[in-house]
Amino acid sequence: MKTIKVALAGAGAFGIKHLDGIQNIDGVEVVSLVSRELDKTREVAAKYGIGHVTTELADSLALPEVDAVILCTPTQMHAAQAIACLKAGKHVQVEIPLCDSLAAGEEVVQLQRETGLVAMCGHTRRFNPSHQFVHKKIDAGEFHIQQMDVQTYFFRRTNMNALGQPRSWTDHLLWHHAAHTVDLFAYQCGSPIVKANAIQGPIHPALGIAMDMSIQLKAANGAICTLSLSFNNDGPLGTFFRYIGDSATYIARYDDLFNGKEEKIDVSKVDVSMNGIELQDREFFAAIREGREPNASVAQVLPCYRVLHELEQQLNAA
Repeated sequence: MKTIKVALAGAGAFGIKHLDGIQNIDGVEVVSLVSRELDKTREVAAKYGIGHVTTELADSLALPEVDAVILCTPTQMHAAQAIACLKAGKHVQVEIPLCDSLAAGEEVVQLQRETGLVAMCGHTRRFNPSHQFVHKKIDAGEFHIQQMDVQTYFFRRTNMNALGQPRSWTDHLLWHHAAHTVDLFAYQCGSPIVKANAIQGPIHPALGIAMDMSIQLKAANGAICTLSLSFNNDGPLGTFFRYIGDSATYIARYDDLFNGKEEKIDVSKVDVSMNGIELQDREFFAAIREGREPNASVAQVLPCYRVLHELEQQLNAA
């Protein structure tokens, strides 16, 4: 089995999660690490045994041995960097979100079709064992979603990342965090979103973004979703999904799953790992080896960004 050689761009909190997951995957080697600060990047590269370090993605793309790139860079760079990877002949997995404008996302999808390369977006919820468990129940006809109630909560009143370090960029509730739920809702329902509404709270004077947002969705099959997002929540952090169905209620907290009475459900046998990021990476590399479209391909997730575009237009007009 030929080793897939990978360049990873973005050695921050999420890049580290990918490096940890890839260590568990046979036949894959990270050979190049790209990040903004050279000294910090060298430290991470030394820890993970990565030989090539740079601050420029173009340097990694110029390496002939690199087969694929994983982008864990700021949101505003995702689409342009994904395009650069595809133009360089590299398979690419771009962390969520694919883009921060619909036109940019459409450009990525068009270029993927022209090149035939694997291009995937990090919609991790499709891969978390908790959500996979629910998906299998739906596929088997044993469970049908009536409503999803989702809370995405952080305490981020200053511009810090998940490691408590200053960010070089500003996060976004709509284009980043809502993307997880908008895509997952349509994916789990197996039905496109036909109605979407959004309202937001005050714009933060320094960060220039809304710190609170509420979104309502309806799928063509009648299922509904209510999503609450906040950077102001001083409490449990993360995204918590309540699936209310015709035969059960499930509560998903990342890779863990509970029933409506908060009794834990064993999802350890759902897939080969309990780590959603690792499972996401496994799908990326399997699609490259097998020459097929991956789950969460850029084409599959583009409808999510059409909905986000529509919601952005609503919010701008309000």
